[in-house]
Formats: sequence, C-alpha cells, structure tokens
Amino acid sequence: MAAKAKVSAAKQVIDILAERNQTIVTAESCTGGLIAATLTDIPGASAALYGGFVTYANAAKSRMIHVQPRLINDYGAVSNQVARAMADGARNTVHADFAVAATGIAGPDGGSDKKPVGLVYVAVSSSLATVVIEHRFGDLGRDGIRKATVEAALDLVLQVVTSDPPQ
Repeated sequence: MAAKAKVSAAKQVIDILAERNQTIVTAESCTGGLIAATLTDIPGASAALYGGFVTYANAAKSRMIHVQPRLINDYGAVSNQVARAMADGARNTVHADFAVAATGIAGPDGGSDKKPVGLVYVAVSSSLATVVIEHRFGDLGRDGIRKATVEAALDLVLQVVTSDPPQ
C-alpha cells in the first residue's frame, strides 16, 4: 500500500492563508524567485500570494523594499539584519499580512571564513513579530542550497502562520 503523500508546506501555506483571506509576499535574493515559484505551483495560489520581489542586487534591496543601505554596509547583504529588513520592507511596501525573505551565499563562489558558501538567513515578518533563522547548508552545491533555502523558508512560514492567530 502506497503511503499517503505528505501535503507540501507550500500547499499548507496557501490553503491556510486563503481560508483566512490573508496574503503573503516574498523578498528573495539567493533564491531568485524560487520561493514565489514554489507557491505559484499550487493551484489557487493567487488567493494568498500577493507577489514577490527578486532583490538580487544590493541596490534592489534598498530601492524596491527599502532596506537601508547602512544595514548592508554595516552587516553585509547576507546577515540577520538585512534578512529582517527585507521581510519587513516587503510586507510594509505592499501591506501584506506576511512576508518571507531569503538572503544567502549559494556559491560556488562568494564565501569567506566568516560567511561561508551555504550560509543563508530566512526571515518571516507578520504584524506580531519578525523571525529570522540562520542556516548553514554547507556543500550542497548551488542548486542544493537554493532548494534547501526554499524548503526552510516555507517551513518557517508555515510555523509562523500556524502560530499567528487569524485577525
């Protein structure tokens, strides 16, 4: 007997938000839109997904979602502070109920001893709080790091959404 397929985090997020008439927006750097793409793979996603920002360049983070250049200069684009500002900035820009942001070093280049390839920060913003989680995915390769980031981002969204009472 085949095991019942696990309902994906993306489907759960869309279903819960659509039922509550709430929205989510994405702000993506290292994932280049893969979080939004994963959400749009779910039929009916337009009921909950407002849209997304691909803010790969530092200037895009500042101009599109209002991340202060000072944060990028002081902490680097791959940091807890910038991930938090990306999520808050995206949510506030479009007035969504939730935002998810990801910034990291997917490699194969760009890493350092302090910020190695595979270092990723994922943030989820809501009206109650913004949660940021640091991940160190290691040597999964560029595609593996990006896929792991999408999975981690959607899992965090699901955790936040299910712990945030409907408004």
